[in-house]
Amino acid sequence: MSGKVYLVGAGPGDPELLTVKALRLLREADVVLHDDLVTPEILKLIPFTAEVRNVGKRCGHKEIRQEEINFLMVTLAASGRNVVRLKSGDPLIFGRGGEEIDALRRANIEYEIVPGVTSALGAAAVAGIPLTRRQTSSTLVLTTANRATENDDADWSHFAAANATLVVYMPGQNYGEISARLVSAGFAHKTPCAIISSATTSRQQIYRTTVSDLLHAPPLASPTLLVVGEVVKFSVRDSVLERAGTSEQLNNFEMFTQPALAQAESSSQNEERPA
Repeated sequence: MSGKVYLVGAGPGDPELLTVKALRLLREADVVLHDDLVTPEILKLIPFTAEVRNVGKRCGHKEIRQEEINFLMVTLAASGRNVVRLKSGDPLIFGRGGEEIDALRRANIEYEIVPGVTSALGAAAVAGIPLTRRQTSSTLVLTTANRATENDDADWSHFAAANATLVVYMPGQNYGEISARLVSAGFAHKTPCAIISSATTSRQQIYRTTVSDLLHAPPLASPTLLVVGEVVKFSVRDSVLERAGTSEQLNNFEMFTQPALAQAESSSQNEERPA
């Protein structure tokens, strides 16, 4: 009797953002095949009885090919085991979930998709950025700076014309190139931007800038997201721990940590509470 494969979204990093169903499946799994970006805090939720394999393919460090991952899912499920394919964010947004579904269908393996909080939503939440806002932006575009082929280049001019909020997954570190592409597409030089690193985790960092100054952005630890659009100017700046080496950096660079936010919120509540 064949097992089943569950394509499960782990969310952006915070284990409390897992869905109830995702947590249940992790606890019931025979095998968990997880991406490299799934945080250690989430991996700790997997029981010791399950077989756990890291099948991550981070940029520049592809130790396993997609075809091998597909083979593992099919073979393990065919042997009667329940397999959780645990993906960072949501399985169907820049996670090659479609390719894995195709492989499971070809092998007649039963599967189920369990959505997760995609990184764009998690990153926007911690930065306080409303991805859509009346009279500012009613269009949200999720795209990637990586190109599947040399000829696959999104026409970002459509997004600029629509006053869209543009969320760029996997922007890499070449922000000068992205800045040039945005300007060429018609985004105004002063369009606000935010780079969000390790969103929803204790390591998260946020760098605010503009399209024209994007090329001066510091290299932040992956995974990162780039949010471009007028909605970025509405982001919350209260209760934030700011660290920088120069006054210029201080205007742009904000490091959010969960303990710092909790401490700032606690101090704010104490100040507001009557004696």
